[in-house]
Amino acid sequence: MITVLGSINMDLVTITNKDPLLGETVIGEHFSTIPGGKGANQAVAAAKLGAEVQMIGRVGDDLFGNEYLTHLRNLGISTDSVKPVTHGKTGIASITVYEGDNKIIVVPGANLQLTPNVVEEYKEEIVKSDWLLLQFEIPLESVEKALEIAHQGGVKVILNPAPFEQIPKHWFEMITYLTPNEYEAEELFSLYKNDQDVLNSLIDKLVITKGAQGVLLYDGKKEVTIPALKVETVDTTGAGDTFNGALAVALSEGNDLKSACEFAVKAAALSVTKLGAQSGMPSRDEVNRLQEK
Repeated sequence: MITVLGSINMDLVTITNKDPLLGETVIGEHFSTIPGGKGANQAVAAAKLGAEVQMIGRVGDDLFGNEYLTHLRNLGISTDSVKPVTHGKTGIASITVYEGDNKIIVVPGANLQLTPNVVEEYKEEIVKSDWLLLQFEIPLESVEKALEIAHQGGVKVILNPAPFEQIPKHWFEMITYLTPNEYEAEELFSLYKNDQDVLNSLIDKLVITKGAQGVLLYDGKKEVTIPALKVETVDTTGAGDTFNGALAVALSEGNDLKSACEFAVKAAALSVTKLGAQSGMPSRDEVNRLQEK
């Protein structure tokens, strides 16, 4: 069982062939509403790859919230721990896609109601998990509560520190793997550049995603790079979430870290060849076919 505790947003996606300057109005090419949020994205990625997944989160008692619950259930994801917030709004992300890259503004909405007390209510659900996935689009104190519950229950944790926030050093002993992108990794190293003990303790936990440059991990203190696959990029939204969901799936199946990362790189590569964070996430058959090639 993979448990994802995190954000649930509806993505409002605009495709444009011109990136507007500040104060400028341009005509876009296409608009769509697509289920997103880093937490739900990772849950969907794992579910599409065949894992048993439960989601812990919050939506609003609005149209987006009702749509999202139906969407998750249709994918086979348990939503018993996803409750609508009375008189609250589902979180949204306003995304502009230009030449295959994206700019994102997130309004958390009901995600902020995923408080430490709420997380405590789902202690039993967390401790029965094999892996717990966490991100930073919910209150940090709630992330800490989930880490504490998982640590006490012997549950392995992948923390994707995005969007980046200062990570307290006592968290690191509760994290199995930390998966920053290259920019988040720079922030992390800058934060602890004068604390060699912390940096040493992180070496075996770090999995750094670097986009077209692949993934960097460590075998002891030796750097290992897993190259990215060359694909035709349509939309990079959700590629990192696909990687994290796929990484959890591969690790839950008993693969070592390097093999799990190789599997996750393939899944992430396939995800950028289609529009939308979740709609672009591949099935297990698609990843298997890519591996056979």
